[in-house]
Amino acid sequence: MAAAIGAHEAGHQVSVFESARTVGGRARTVPSASKSGESLVLDNGQHILIGAYAECLRLMRVVGVDPDTALLRTPLALVFPDGGGLQLPDSAPPFDALVGIARARGWSAREKFELLARAAKWRLQNFECRASASVADICAGLPARLMDEFIDPLCVSALNTLAVDSSAQVFLRVLRDSLFSGRGGSNLLLPRVDLGALFPQAASDWLEARGHSVRTGRRVQALARSGASWWVDGDAYDAVLLATPSIESARLVSGAATVDEPLMREWAAQAQSLQFASIATVYLRVQRGVGNAPSALLAHPMTALRSRGNRPAQFVFDRERLYGDAGVLAFVVSAFDGERETLVRQVIEQAAEQLALHDVEHIQTVVEKRATFACTPGLQRPAMQIAPGLLACGDYVTGPYPATLEGAVLNGTAAATALTR
Repeated sequence: MAAAIGAHEAGHQVSVFESARTVGGRARTVPSASKSGESLVLDNGQHILIGAYAECLRLMRVVGVDPDTALLRTPLALVFPDGGGLQLPDSAPPFDALVGIARARGWSAREKFELLARAAKWRLQNFECRASASVADICAGLPARLMDEFIDPLCVSALNTLAVDSSAQVFLRVLRDSLFSGRGGSNLLLPRVDLGALFPQAASDWLEARGHSVRTGRRVQALARSGASWWVDGDAYDAVLLATPSIESARLVSGAATVDEPLMREWAAQAQSLQFASIATVYLRVQRGVGNAPSALLAHPMTALRSRGNRPAQFVFDRERLYGDAGVLAFVVSAFDGERETLVRQVIEQAAEQLALHDVEHIQTVVEKRATFACTPGLQRPAMQIAPGLLACGDYVTGPYPATLEGAVLNGTAAATALTR
């Protein structure tokens, strides 16, 4: 959708082909129902944005979505059910981080000093490091509590990989742009509407209202080049933007590459070789007794959880406070690798143990097997430009960010802009 809007803004006529029945890709709406038959509108994952996502916010405004209404903005908080953890005040950087760390509950004075010292070191280095370094490498020597309650939750939420497997270079870029980009850059922006309404469906309606074509349920079968034109399932176009997952882009590029086009085949091989990580979201509903007055299930709309082997969720979201879904909680498990039935049982046990919630109903579990590419140290990502008139966009192409909504829309906009060159 970002690529299509960018192409419109550059003066092009656009045709969008979407293989699914709904737009949004990995940020889409998923219809569901409770055991009692009540209809629910859930999401394929509990996405969040941050205040530094300037392009996401711009595009929302372009298509008529008001971010101030659609998103709940709060200062960054990685707070656990027992009140421990970090919560930043609503002030300008770096004072918000300084005050937040100084006030962090459960951390000793030495732990706070060591985190401040390490952050100062990263800033003096302009948030840069060697490409081969992992997050664990640049955090070596930090106390275990800081790793457990700050670095690991931040790393897994931003990069969807564990600290030992995550690119320090990308992690530091995320820290720089969120914590030191200006006031509000580190704010959490939590959706208060389903993901379809948040942007993709609004963008689709906006495009169609301006005469562009959005065809859902239409998977492109073949891509070919003839002279200056690109042929998409037999129809000629001046240019093609592959705003698809890397595996699908690799399939189309490989099929379009002729014997004398080794660069296209190399691009397809690189895109095909990317590794992925899964994200699971377990939706539970808390059963309240008849006649009990409703009360907030959680102290914060997003609460950090203590994740370990058989307690897999890193975060839980109170959908009642965000969406008005009575009693519904969304438990997020990044870097998921396991069985669904085991996952549900473990999350229910985690809810009882860490949140004191015992009478719960399992509504649905959504597992995105290719939720994000594995943002590992030294990863070589495919280029945006594949051939004249053929570009790829999405979060996986070359860029400074991990697999985030902002990374995806930035690359979509950039690819559309590159068409005019």
